[in-house]
Amino acid sequence: MPNSKQAAKRVRQDVNRRLRNKARRTTMKNQIKNAEEVLQQGDAAASKEAIRVAMKRIDLAAKKHVIHKNTAARRKSSLSRRLRDLEQGGSESS
Repeated sequence: MPNSKQAAKRVRQDVNRRLRNKARRTTMKNQIKNAEEVLQQGDAAASKEAIRVAMKRIDLAAKKHVIHKNTAARRKSSLSRRLRDLEQGGSESS
């Protein structure tokens, strides 16, 4: 229970921010899952578009400090590596 008007306002702001961040994180994760599903199907053109959308959401989450910038880079790298492997037609990666 907040003891001052300032603390009460901070609690209200924190609730709104938490919900906003949760929505951004959920959207990002859903786009990543969608991209992974398209990658599994093996369609390179559709995969490229799905990964582009997922990367956009990852960048937005990092920009808004929902996730760390290194986490964003790692997730984007993983997606692009899988796309590259699909385009090269191989299971050359280890």
